Amino acid sequence: MDIGTSIGWVDSHLPAHIIAIRLAIAAILGALIGFEREVNTAEAGLRTHILVSVAAALFTILAFEIFHTIQGASQTNPDPIRAVEAVTAGIAFLGAGAIFRSGAGVQGLTTGAGMWLAGAVGVATSLGYYLIAAGVALLAVIVMAALRAFAHHIVRGNEPKPD
Repeated sequence: MDIGTSIGWVDSHLPAHIIAIRLAIAAILGALIGFEREVNTAEAGLRTHILVSVAAALFTILAFEIFHTIQGASQTNPDPIRAVEAVTAGIAFLGAGAIFRSGAGVQGLTTGAGMWLAGAVGVATSLGYYLIAAGVALLAVIVMAALRAFAHHIVRGNEPKPD
C-alpha cells in the first residue's frame, strides 16, 4: 500500500495530500463567498458557506473514489455523475430553505443562490478545477457585493437591506 494513496486503511485513487488540498481550497473559497453574506446579512454566512462548499467537495471526491474502486473491482460501469447530481439537489434543498415570502416580497434568494454556488465551487474544486472555482467565487463576491450598491442605490433609490 502506497502511503501517498492511502487514507486511513482505505486505498484511494487520489493521493491523500491532494484530497486535503482540494478540501482546504473548497473551505477557503466557500469562506470567500460566505464572508460577503456574513458582513451584509445575518442569514447563512461564513460557516454555512464553508460547510456547503466542503461538503460538496467531499461528496464529489467520495463519488469518484467509489467510481474508481467499483470500476477496478468489477465489470460494471458506475456513474459518478449521479452522485454529483444528488449533491446539487441537496444543496438546492438547503438553499430553498433560506428563501421565504414576506408580504409582497421574497427574501433570501441571493442567500439561497450563494449556497448553491458555494456547492458548485466545492464540486469544481474537488475535481481539480481550482482556477475555475476561484474565478467563480470571486465573481460571486463581486456580484453580491458590488451589484448590491447598484441595485439598492441606483435602481431602487433606497438603502440596502439584507437579501
